[in-house]
Amino acid sequence: MTQQKKLKRAVRARARKTGESYTAARRHVVRGGGGTTGAAPRRVTQAPPRKGESGVVKKTGHGYDHWFAVLDAFGAPTRGHTASAAHLYGDHGVPGWHSQMITVAYERERGLRALNQSCAGDFQVNVSKVVPVSVAEVVDAVRTARRRAQWLKGADVSLRRALEAALSGPKAREVKMKSRALAGLRYPWDSGRVEIDIAGKPNGRTSVVASMTKLAGPEEVEERRGQWRQALEGLKAYLTS
Repeated sequence: MTQQKKLKRAVRARARKTGESYTAARRHVVRGGGGTTGAAPRRVTQAPPRKGESGVVKKTGHGYDHWFAVLDAFGAPTRGHTASAAHLYGDHGVPGWHSQMITVAYERERGLRALNQSCAGDFQVNVSKVVPVSVAEVVDAVRTARRRAQWLKGADVSLRRALEAALSGPKAREVKMKSRALAGLRYPWDSGRVEIDIAGKPNGRTSVVASMTKLAGPEEVEERRGQWRQALEGLKAYLTS
């Protein structure tokens, strides 16, 4: 049997045993973690660290492989996201934010969750932009119809209409100032939900983050990402002109 056939056989065996996707199983096999008979030899080159793994090691003392094994033993695929994250937090002392992060990474690697997919099954996306003005200035540019029309000139038509509908009419929503350095707005757009967070940063700058949840799938994620990037670029250009 050729080495390539042995590799495929080992990958398929691991995927059947663990429930992982073929890609995830292959990564483990070539790194020497297949745990099945007939596993292919390790590659000479070392696989690059996965995103955020250095922070996980710093906070918990272990990398993803350790915590993924813990979740495998717990039966995470059938126990669900909430119970799995609670297991890491309550039984293994993983800090709350990192227990969520590790569980999400596990679900993606095991093929239980797609990129940008929430634990509820819907999809989400966020786009951010930092502008060199105060929170109050950004809030005024969003609240004031005349100013809003200026920076939304080049934005997607459906995005403009949804934002205008949220901020005008008998059921108009308000950009709420939670403090001098924090403001926000929430409103529906088609079947999704929009949340705009405006937060102060050092040196008089402001971060503007537009998040959307309850999206139908990856295609809508990319569509909304492009629309919000265009809109926030327009906001930055308007505020810096």
